[in-house]
Formats: sequence, structure tokens, C-alpha cells
Amino acid sequence: MAAHNEFGLEGEDKAVNYLIREGYFILDRNWKSGHKELDIVAEKDGTLVVVEVKTRKSDKYGNPEDAVSPRKIRNTVLAADAYIRYNRIDLPVRFDIISIVSNSDVINHIEDAFRSPVWYR
Repeated sequence: MAAHNEFGLEGEDKAVNYLIREGYFILDRNWKSGHKELDIVAEKDGTLVVVEVKTRKSDKYGNPEDAVSPRKIRNTVLAADAYIRYNRIDLPVRFDIISIVSNSDVINHIEDAFRSPVWYR
């Protein structure tokens, strides 16, 4: 596995551990729908929470969450829609971002970071 992929998985591991400590139940990791992927799918308090994880070695070039582009949002929403249909889930959905800067071990959990745009289909 490429070093950047291993680094990303380490960030996802940190995010999962953080979410579990915060009372989230992890349903899936790295769930794929075609070429689209959901990093973490969790549930808390009757809400399905789709979490995009962004990990950077430093914040020299900006915050990790700034890398979540409109295209990434669209693909995440489409994959979440496929996940919900495939698993026949009937819960409200929230989209979060967890950004991690590894040189400082800072975990920033942005709840309700984006909404499903009306143009996603």
C-alpha cells in the first residue's frame, strides 16, 4: 500500500477511536458505491452520520477540511444515498467532517459540515 494511503488509514483509525469515545456506533468504514466511497458511517441518537475524514501532516497549506470540494460533497451525498437505499435505512442523515493534523494530534469534528444539495441527482 502506498505511504499516503497508509497515512490516510491511520487518520481514519484516529477518527473511529474518537467517535467511539464520543458515543457513536460505527456501522461501516470505507464503504464503496462504484468509484465513490464513504470513509465512516456511524449512528448516534437515532441519526445516521456520514463522516468524511481529512488528514494532513501539518496545516502549512491550510486546514484539512478545506480539501472537501463541492465535487467531493456531491460524491459523498450520492454514495450516502446508495448506502441508505442498499441498507434500507430510515433515519435522518447528517454529514460531518473530521479533520486531523497529525503533527499536533488535533482532531476537529465539524458536525453538520454540509447538507445534501438539491442538485445531487
